[in-house]
Amino acid sequence: MGKLSGIKVIDLSVFLPGPMMTMMMADQGAEVWKVESPAGDPARDQEPFEGGQSVWFRALNRGKKSIVLDLKSAAGKARLWDLIENADVFVEGFRPGVMARLGFDYAAVSARNPGIVYCSISAFGQEGEMAHHPAHDLATQALAGFLSINDGPDGTPVVPGVAASDMAAGLTALSATLMALLGRERTGKGDYIDCAMFDSLLPWSAHTMGLAIAGGDPPRSASQRSLGGAAFYQVYETADKRHVVLGARELKFAHNLLTALGRMDLYPIAERPAGEQGELIAFLRQTFATKTRDEWTLWFADKDVAFSPVLDLREAFAQPHVAERGLLVTGGGGHMVAPAIRFAGESWSPASAPELGADD
Repeated sequence: MGKLSGIKVIDLSVFLPGPMMTMMMADQGAEVWKVESPAGDPARDQEPFEGGQSVWFRALNRGKKSIVLDLKSAAGKARLWDLIENADVFVEGFRPGVMARLGFDYAAVSARNPGIVYCSISAFGQEGEMAHHPAHDLATQALAGFLSINDGPDGTPVVPGVAASDMAAGLTALSATLMALLGRERTGKGDYIDCAMFDSLLPWSAHTMGLAIAGGDPPRSASQRSLGGAAFYQVYETADKRHVVLGARELKFAHNLLTALGRMDLYPIAERPAGEQGELIAFLRQTFATKTRDEWTLWFADKDVAFSPVLDLREAFAQPHVAERGLLVTGGGGHMVAPAIRFAGESWSPASAPELGADD
């Protein structure tokens, strides 16, 4: 019995934000009905595959039921209304206006089920001049200013490795839905959530937005402490063309490392503002270039310094720490990452992801 046992979720979303949100609910015992078109969630076709299923699809849809409905047909609409009658949560990720045209907007759904929590996830929200603008994660990151600080040494933005606005929207939608369910316990009434990827991502720049939000200059990677302007929050190349990072703000770590390297004369530079530490950055670049990544990892083992080697994803999953925490599991048809949310005294085992229409 999970924390959300007894909660019924109707999920019409595809790809990343909505499926991630409802997967986290399914992990905690919610009964999630994934409503798919005859073509299925496009994530089903995304490589690579393991055990006959897309690893992407399985990772975000484990523990759900799948039902195929043509929502343009009378029979499909009737079946969805049957599911809605006793549902607690309704999630959709279409462009604004689509659900109204199909007859399943919040006004219609809440009229049938006043206690339902209805969550719409979109790129830019249900209203405003951008509401109908097509966009996936990269475009919303660009418009939110995040891509401008996801840049290389020459200042050119690069495609980010994490779909941050997708994930931010999934987490925001989950949090809002759980809040609404708690509120329903007191009022008996459901609620409507307009969750935008763009809106969800903006607060994630809290540590760098200062001047920009107050009308000043935007942050620049070369001069901002958290973006690469500081020697001890920096990526360095090693002798084998791999990389390591120093990742801390506290001056005690600078003291510890420079002492170990016999260069405490450079410590005053670490105390300077970001953007004025070029001499120290240059020294550390020369220093890290003298050993391989793995040699530096061994060297730092007994040093109290916020240091890490840069691992690829295969290396990351192979770490003993991942095994010790039980974060990579086998089951449900293949390999899966365990939930980040786990409760003391409760066990979790991976459920399989449904085949298309398995619960028609």
